[in-house]
Amino acid sequence: MRVFFTGGSGKAGRHVVPWLAARGHRILNADRVPLGHPGVHDLICDITDAGQVWSALAGWAGHDELDLPRRALGNPPPFDAVVHFAAVPRMGMTPDSECFRVNALGTYNVIEAALRLGIRKIVIASSETVYGICFAQGEVKPAYLPVDEDHPTVPQDSYAMSKVVNEATARSFQARSGADIYALRINNVIEPHEYERDFPRYAADPALRRRNIFAYIDARDLGQMVDLCLLKDGLGFQVFNVSNDNHSVDMDSDAIAARFYAGVPRTRETGPRETFYSSAKAKRMLGFAPRHDWDWGRSA
Repeated sequence: MRVFFTGGSGKAGRHVVPWLAARGHRILNADRVPLGHPGVHDLICDITDAGQVWSALAGWAGHDELDLPRRALGNPPPFDAVVHFAAVPRMGMTPDSECFRVNALGTYNVIEAALRLGIRKIVIASSETVYGICFAQGEVKPAYLPVDEDHPTVPQDSYAMSKVVNEATARSFQARSGADIYALRINNVIEPHEYERDFPRYAADPALRRRNIFAYIDARDLGQMVDLCLLKDGLGFQVFNVSNDNHSVDMDSDAIAARFYAGVPRTRETGPRETFYSSAKAKRMLGFAPRHDWDWGRSA
């Protein structure tokens, strides 16, 4: 597929883009800074500028496409899909109002331009933060465990608010267009080198992972998830939790629940190491199968 990818130079994107490219997709990376991955063309683009987004989406995916047979009006071939990861990646990096502006306006611009140019597959990065736990003032516990896509989304911070707005934007555009738009509620992204660096601290002090519901997603498995979304048609608007299968701390599920989630109901039994951030929907509907679970000191 010919894929327009925003934010491919960020923490998640710099792993997802190579994953997709290795599977034969043609990727144009639209970002403020280049990725520099072989075979992937970098385009400097500001997603908050609707004109830039429109021009980029209507443009070339690389200089080699200039050798393609001349098309009507000399236009490049259309993109098959958009993957939208570009954003202010968390609260506290910019003033709150700027975080909200960039994320909400940027997502609107990308989806609107894509649909008006006839693109029928859009995947956007939402976030675990929509559940109102990660960046809450004080401690907020889940309404129930495990947390699935039906859990209430009532965040308190500008970053998570922007992600809830983005999901509403995507749902509204999908209702009008009938296109496929999938929103990924991505948990804390872990790069391969972070296992050895950070996970011993999490084992020593599990409370460090409370705000992430003790979950994580390996960046490589996120690549798999995006690829599955690109290949699956006909689901309309969907939201999917994305996480690995086990906890990020060296405690079993009952011990975590007893220490951190007293009084929180559990809607079903979970395995001893099974994550409380459920990706069951993605497994059922897309065939998602994480392969890089943390194993208390080793990454498979």
